[in-house]
This record gives sequence, structure tokens and C-alpha cells, in this order.
Amino acid sequence: MIEHRHSFRVMYPDTDQMGTVHHSNYVKYYETAHWQLFRSIGISYKSVEDAGYMLPVIRMNFHFRKTIGYDTLLTVHTTLKAIKGARIWFTHKLYNEQNVLVNETELAFMKKENWKPCPAPDMVLNAIKNV
Repeated sequence: MIEHRHSFRVMYPDTDQMGTVHHSNYVKYYETAHWQLFRSIGISYKSVEDAGYMLPVIRMNFHFRKTIGYDTLLTVHTTLKAIKGARIWFTHKLYNEQNVLVNETELAFMKKENWKPCPAPDMVLNAIKNV
């Protein structure tokens, strides 16, 4: 559907005692990447929240193929794969110069007022159609 690339360097506090990126940081990397994809089509997370919606992560799958160390330049290739009802799927592929890590995330739209799942808001669907 829609693709976006987001590059960054691994910061020292993201590494663990073994000198590699701690697994908990992948959540932060992918969260940043899919909101950068939205921002690239004119939607900020703040505008989604201001409209009364939230997008909690409901599933993440990780496949760690190689370790990543401090100061490594990484690029997350994010694809908005599908939107169906309340759910939205992103595929994230994390690259360094030689290796690939793959992750797929699933989020669900919910109304801020009652925390109930709801269809994707028109502002999101219209922005996607206009790409």
C-alpha cells in the first residue's frame, strides 16, 4: 500500500550489557517508523488523538536474525499493509549495511472516550487514498 523509510543511528543507551540493542528498543524503533510513515502523508499522532482516536499495539512478532551494536546506522522500511475494520497492519524490515531483521505489527483503532475498537477514521482513510 504505502511505504516509508526512516533512518537513525543506534544510541548508546539502547544497548545492553552484551553490547547489542536490547530487544525492548525494537518496539520504540517501529513505533517511530510507522508514525513517520503517517507524518509523510500528512497525519500526526497528535491529530489522531485530537480527533478522539488511539492506536494501541495489539500484536508484535519479532524475528531476530543478527545482533546490532552501538552507533550502527539502521533503516526501517515500513509498509502500511492493510486496514480492515479497527485493525491496521504494518510490516517493518530493519536493515543495516549487510543484514535484515523482519517484524510485523498490528494495531487497532479505538475511540479515546471509551477505549472501544472502531473503524479507521475518515481522516486516515482519506490521507491514504490521496497518496
